[in-house]
Amino acid sequence: MKKTKLLNSEAKWGYGLVAPTIIGLLILNIWPFIQTLILSFTNAKKFGSYDFVGLTNYVRMFQSTEFWQATWNSIYFCILTVPVGIILALLLAVFLNSKIKGKVVFRAIYFLPMVVAPVAVAMVWKWMFNSNYGIINDVLGLHIDWLTNPHLAIVSCAVVSIWSSVGYDAVLLLSGLQNVPKTLYEAADLDGATKIQQFFHVTLPMVSPTLFMVIIMRLMSSLKVYDIMYMMISESNPALLDTQSLMYLFYRESFVIGSKGYGSAIVVWTVVLIGIVTALQFWGQKKWVNYDV
Repeated sequence: MKKTKLLNSEAKWGYGLVAPTIIGLLILNIWPFIQTLILSFTNAKKFGSYDFVGLTNYVRMFQSTEFWQATWNSIYFCILTVPVGIILALLLAVFLNSKIKGKVVFRAIYFLPMVVAPVAVAMVWKWMFNSNYGIINDVLGLHIDWLTNPHLAIVSCAVVSIWSSVGYDAVLLLSGLQNVPKTLYEAADLDGATKIQQFFHVTLPMVSPTLFMVIIMRLMSSLKVYDIMYMMISESNPALLDTQSLMYLFYRESFVIGSKGYGSAIVVWTVVLIGIVTALQFWGQKKWVNYDV
């Protein structure tokens, strides 16, 4: 009887401790998404009024070439940023995990872009990419329209995204590397394995759970990219249609044009797209993620 009371008391304490997080999640995430879902079936008007229009916004969305271009831009942005960013972050984490002097300083330097406001990061890179007085063209001795060329604008945004996130991903991967048992490397040394063989047969399998988490986070972030593109690609930019992401299109439709119902439909589609990509990742993790210590 006492044991049952003790368990009930511990359960109450547990529910009480997680209650603020659950309440915050419901108020700040779940309920707004439900409102967005409802709004996607309406034609919103001023002062909070709206008319129910059924699937009209979704039909319009799927028939829009601009919408499909934005969807491809978001996917293409993921293709550009996630593989390169993850590889660089993993190599950087291995470097920071090695026996070098000033590791703490290097970690702080590489993590610093994550602390800086995205607006400031985008503005600095926008100046660097400027075709007339930018330092990148000056160093290369070229005159390239990095931000107005439809084929280069999204690549330029991808470079900024990788630069600003690689340090954060490296710190996360570093935490995984530091949990790899030293005995595994000692056993590999005794077996005559080279450093490269140790990396592929010891390091990668052991850090794969952390790597999987970082990939999921980076995919979600890339599919939801908005701030970098908004700051670097203006409304009058000729490369806008070839660069804007789904979140950029949502902003334009909802807050510039004022079509909040259509913008909400774009948000719902983005959530579905992220869900599909995440589900595929969880399905595929069984083939390469190793949870055995």
